[in-house]
Amino acid sequence: MERDRAALNRLPRWAVPALAAIPAAGLAMFFAFPLVTLLARVVRPGSFADALDTPGLGRVVWFTLWQAALSTLLTLVVGFAPAYVLARYRFAGRRAVLAAVTVPFMLPTVVVGAAFLALLPHSWHDSARAVIVAHVFFNVAVVVRLLGSMWAVVPEQITAAARTLGASPWQLLRHVVLPLLRPGLLAAGTVVFLFTFTSFGTVRLLGGPANATLEVEIARRATSLGDVDGAAVLSMLQFVVLGLVVWLSSRFQRAATVQMAGAPSVRRARTPGQRWLVRGVAGATALVMVVPLAVMVSRSLRLGGRWSLTAWRALGRTEVRPGIGLGIDPLASLYTSLRFAAVAALISVVVGTLAALAIGSARRHGRLLDIGLMLPLGTSAVTIGLGILITFDTAPIDWRAEWWLIPVGHALVATPFVVRALVPVLRAIPTDQRAAAAVLGASPWRAWWQVDVRRITAPLVGAAGLAAAISLGEFGATTFLTRSGRETMPIAIARLLGRAGEVPRAQGFALASILLAATAVIAAIADSRGVLDARGT
Repeated sequence: MERDRAALNRLPRWAVPALAAIPAAGLAMFFAFPLVTLLARVVRPGSFADALDTPGLGRVVWFTLWQAALSTLLTLVVGFAPAYVLARYRFAGRRAVLAAVTVPFMLPTVVVGAAFLALLPHSWHDSARAVIVAHVFFNVAVVVRLLGSMWAVVPEQITAAARTLGASPWQLLRHVVLPLLRPGLLAAGTVVFLFTFTSFGTVRLLGGPANATLEVEIARRATSLGDVDGAAVLSMLQFVVLGLVVWLSSRFQRAATVQMAGAPSVRRARTPGQRWLVRGVAGATALVMVVPLAVMVSRSLRLGGRWSLTAWRALGRTEVRPGIGLGIDPLASLYTSLRFAAVAALISVVVGTLAALAIGSARRHGRLLDIGLMLPLGTSAVTIGLGILITFDTAPIDWRAEWWLIPVGHALVATPFVVRALVPVLRAIPTDQRAAAAVLGASPWRAWWQVDVRRITAPLVGAAGLAAAISLGEFGATTFLTRSGRETMPIAIARLLGRAGEVPRAQGFALASILLAATAVIAAIADSRGVLDARGT
């Protein structure tokens, strides 16, 4: 009987399409339409052959592949021990160590690049090894989160039985633990490979002209050389490679899946060896994750070998304003970034909430909208920015000079994270709550508002913060969409760090420090609201 009442208490059939209309229209207008436009540029006669015949392209593709593969391998190796310790042991400061690992992954890539410019010796600048070290630092959180979730449910009885049968630590790892962790390793490896394959900000700051990835080459062709057709071809080539990697990874993960019934087991270290392991790994991990950022902040406070606030004070001085000296206004970039972040967060919250409610209320077709909204995450920001640039540059939709196009591009990337933060909450609502509302005589709309909408208000605050953080640090798409006088903080940081002289570089580190502080605060809010995992870790 209550089941019948719950069925009668559903929203009208037209309600779900109405909720999904704005998210679907936005996705079609600002993602699908630009991708189709890019594809049209690719299939022009001769454009594909001309782009692939460019001298040096083979070197760019090869560098993109091998640095991504090596970065992925090293990240898995470096993240293995922290993933184990944080997943299996409870100790004082565990939450702080987990935050120290996670916050760098939340950081804009330009901040990570600035941190390693400050940390690494000058001989490492403009080198592949600098790029790889920064990639490992940035992506360790992926391994800790994804692999750690697998470690936590490995049944302790299995490893105990293997030790009882005389297995050495190496045999235990090789023959018991690694086979059980294989799905987690594949998942983490895929995510890290995708991030490092499409790396832009870090490579642009640390790699130099001789170490360009496909992302950097796409931006160079479109913005410096004016070769939009060539950039479009490379964007589509990259899109195909990423799709192939995701498809192969999903197949391997399904083949390697192992069912484990163990509940998460977190315990205190009991033996002296375990205590030394926990202290050593936790201490080394926290140190490695904090030092680059601390050095970056300190470099903003040093000029001529002395401690000085000159760079911070100069952020608002007229000599760094347009037309005088550097032609960069750091304080204006801060204001611009905050304004864009607020607008992008508002768009993401509205669109993401409507989409999440539609997905949660749909009986069968919600998954189509869910998958569609996730597609921008599988597309590089550079491709999205390039597509928007060349799509909306002619009448009647010539929007290139419109300021709101940048936050719309940011929201396109941020909205999937809002959806991912809200949909699990909606799906976790017990069906008997809706049935109880029906029994008590609530109308379908009132029951929906009281049961569904009110449930997502708390995580929505964290999701809005997460969207704002993504907008603050977005660099790839903004490179194409920014206009003179509307530079965001990542654009200003990159330009300042590329200038000669101590003062501009110290100003770049100062701006990066401000961006670091803002992101850390937002990450803390997101974590307190339980949505930090929506970032993909």
